[in-house]
Amino acid sequence: MSTNREIVMSGIRPTGYLHLGNYFGAMRNYVKMQDEYDCYFMVADLHSLTTHPDTKELRENVKRVFAENIACGLDPEKVAFYCQSHVHETSELYLYLNMMAYKGELEKTTTFKDKVRQQPDNVNAGLLTYPVLQTADIILHRAKYVPVGKDQEQHLEMARNFVNRFNHRYGEVFPEPFAFNFGGELVKVPSLDGTGKMSKSENQNATIYLADDDEVIRKKIMKAKTDQGPAEPNTPKPDYIENIFQLMRLVSDASTIEKFEADYNNCVIRYGDMKKQLGEDMAKFIAPISEKAAFIQNDEVYLRKVMEQGAEKARASAAKTMELVRAAMGLNYF
Repeated sequence: MSTNREIVMSGIRPTGYLHLGNYFGAMRNYVKMQDEYDCYFMVADLHSLTTHPDTKELRENVKRVFAENIACGLDPEKVAFYCQSHVHETSELYLYLNMMAYKGELEKTTTFKDKVRQQPDNVNAGLLTYPVLQTADIILHRAKYVPVGKDQEQHLEMARNFVNRFNHRYGEVFPEPFAFNFGGELVKVPSLDGTGKMSKSENQNATIYLADDDEVIRKKIMKAKTDQGPAEPNTPKPDYIENIFQLMRLVSDASTIEKFEADYNNCVIRYGDMKKQLGEDMAKFIAPISEKAAFIQNDEVYLRKVMEQGAEKARASAAKTMELVRAAMGLNYF
């Protein structure tokens, strides 16, 4: 990895299948970043254990996340693309940071409160200290930028707090991490049922996954909510109709979008035709990704090489950081 470029770090949990929202919200941006920054992209298998303690499917899930990211254009030669559990320094730094994290502040985090409601029988210490492990992931590479969604901004604020506490107590070791600004608004990919955005875990019929085949994609889109159409020219679109146009803007060409916009504004739109066209365009967009990902996922030799190479790069960075940490903390006794 280069030493004169700014450092970016991000992670993705290997739970569920990656979907269109992951592609436009994160993966597409990772691909843009890899030529301009030193990038550390991590498959967060340790984080997944806080909510998915049964590891029977973990191996295939991890392989799929690696395969899908590479299929979307991430180049393992240009970035450190690694598995969280392969970098043991993460656990050491996590332990030190836990000594500076307080029960009260951890209990107040929105994600912790949400998870307690969702899984009241599995409120484990890892769930409580999730933001501490996330901080360790970020600052282990002394990253300056973290591409995060709105739901993770509180965790990033906590990461800055932990950094400042460490630096105040032991001396300046870590830079403060900030959210990466891609310029303009981040693309939000709406779900097909007209409620919220696509999700790994919510309504699967309303989400288009990168592993979906052409027929599944067409069927899901044909079921998207529509109405009778506008009664008057240039009527504002209801949210669920705007969602279909938004999806079309992501994958269809300009002339197609213009045609259906004009049909809507002139009150002659046929939603069946629009959804059929969107289904074809979406299938055409997803197919090269899903086919390439399936091929990569079945290539055990290649995936092992990618994971080992990524871990080697990540461990080299981590080792340098931990030397600074141990020296600052006074843990070198000779």
